[in-house]
Amino acid sequence: MSELQVKTMAELAQEGKIPEYLYWVGCMGSYDDRAKKITKAFVKLLQKAGVDFAVLGPEESCSGDPAKRAGNEFLFQMQAMSNIEVMNAYGVKKVITTCPHCFNTFKNEYPGLGGKYEVYHHSEILKKLVEEGKLQPADNPFENQTVTFHDPCYLGRGNGMYDEPRNVLKGARIQIKEMPNHKENAVCCGAGGAQMFKEAENQREEIFVFRTREALELNPDIIATACAFCNTMITDGVKHYNKEKEVQVLDIAEILLRSIEK
Repeated sequence: MSELQVKTMAELAQEGKIPEYLYWVGCMGSYDDRAKKITKAFVKLLQKAGVDFAVLGPEESCSGDPAKRAGNEFLFQMQAMSNIEVMNAYGVKKVITTCPHCFNTFKNEYPGLGGKYEVYHHSEILKKLVEEGKLQPADNPFENQTVTFHDPCYLGRGNGMYDEPRNVLKGARIQIKEMPNHKENAVCCGAGGAQMFKEAENQREEIFVFRTREALELNPDIIATACAFCNTMITDGVKHYNKEKEVQVLDIAEILLRSIEK
């Protein structure tokens, strides 16, 4: 964040300012080296569009989603209440996340604990900015490339948001080639419900391998995602099939940024 000159809520508070949005970076976006690239791409897009936002920086903790999904409700509520106290102290009204897991938790579970915010997934914000003309793709750098999109469970089936990420890709002038199982029939990447942090059980084929094979059967150049967890799992699937030199796994923010910077 410091490299991109993004201010924290604390810094703005010292100036007597409250930004329109809090960008909740999330654990993956903060610590995972691959996911950090998604974070930076999204921040650059917000800055290009002139969006008024800030981050919590060192005051940001985990949203509590993995604890809740793993069955530790007590730990979840401790984490949630701590986050809500910090966010309310800064007068946060609107929250953006790049993580569907954080998005789902803030939107559906925080209100019952006193955390009532307008919550947006980054696909919603990017779609809006493209439609308003604040992000204008240049010549299509993905022309003649086959792109398919993997639906994140917590965004799609969990919250009914199927069109928003697809509209971002369409805004980048990309024609999507859909997998047989997509939208409400999409197959999970295997990371949800805190499964990413567990050892695989004995099974004939892990779900991320099955899902990646579905995508690879379309002979794509790019598998697009809208979730850092999905990105990691699908990337592992591509490596499983030794296709990492032929197929890229990119977040919708990375794709849109490339189309603009072209």
